[in-house]
Amino acid sequence: MTVNYQHYPNWVALDAVIEPSKAATVSAQTSGRIIKLNYDVNDIVAENAALLEITSKEQGAHLASAEAQYAKANAQNIEAQAQLKRYKTLFPQGAISAGSMDEAQANAKSAQQAVSAARAGIVQATESLKYTAVSAPFSGIVTKRHVEQGETVSPGQPLYSGYSLTHMRAVTHVPQRYIDALKQLPQFQLTLADGTQIVSDKLNMFSFIDQVSHSYKVRIELPADTAGLIPGSLIKARFISGQRQTMFIPKSSLITINDLTGVYLLQNKQWVLNQVRLGQQNGDDVEVLAGLSNEDVIAKDAYQTLLQVQKQSKP
Repeated sequence: MTVNYQHYPNWVALDAVIEPSKAATVSAQTSGRIIKLNYDVNDIVAENAALLEITSKEQGAHLASAEAQYAKANAQNIEAQAQLKRYKTLFPQGAISAGSMDEAQANAKSAQQAVSAARAGIVQATESLKYTAVSAPFSGIVTKRHVEQGETVSPGQPLYSGYSLTHMRAVTHVPQRYIDALKQLPQFQLTLADGTQIVSDKLNMFSFIDQVSHSYKVRIELPADTAGLIPGSLIKARFISGQRQTMFIPKSSLITINDLTGVYLLQNKQWVLNQVRLGQQNGDDVEVLAGLSNEDVIAKDAYQTLLQVQKQSKP
């Protein structure tokens, strides 16, 4: 076979770290004592599942009080509106003074505002009661439990930490000299630990450079529900940075003798063992970095050629 130089993409290979796209720490939104913990570290949690329960007596009492305030304000409003209606009938007849009419209008308006305030109090008390059952914001796995059963918590105190198992991304750092090439072709080829390859063009390139490593941080979004992704694990990420001229030959044309790797090169109608220096592999082909020139003719099957040469050398 005749070997020739050809244009080949110049791949830049980097290390990337898997991290969850959705991670959160759930905090308490009300105060109380924890009466039940439903999950622990490493448990799988469904979305909206109840993580823990907090005592609700105080919140229930606040709701009952708010409902009573609303009933009282509603009754007073009904009375004030009825009185205003009567005054509007009597005022044109001169039976009611202007001051009394103004007072009735003010009382009716104030009663309406009191009803709105009481209704808002019910909403607030209802939400506070709901906060006693802490729910998971999304499905995932628990990574840390910050509290114990029987412990008293206050608003803002961390309760559980976790991340989603279905949404992952890879994070890598691209050297400054390659960032323009990546912007021209924003696509990564990722190789997982099991050999699975994923291509993603959903990138988030940070606009500022790291002053220590002189590189740009890039987040690579991965398809949802991709199997075999463990947060914190390393994978290989590579992208194309222009093209270069190189030469590829099939693996079958290579022969290894002791520490020498070479090919059989046709010179003066004879096969001559010629050493080569190899680069990266591309399927069944291997890149030749040195040892061959353009238009050289080599044996496609090195070991068959070796047998042929040995037969010809025998007397």
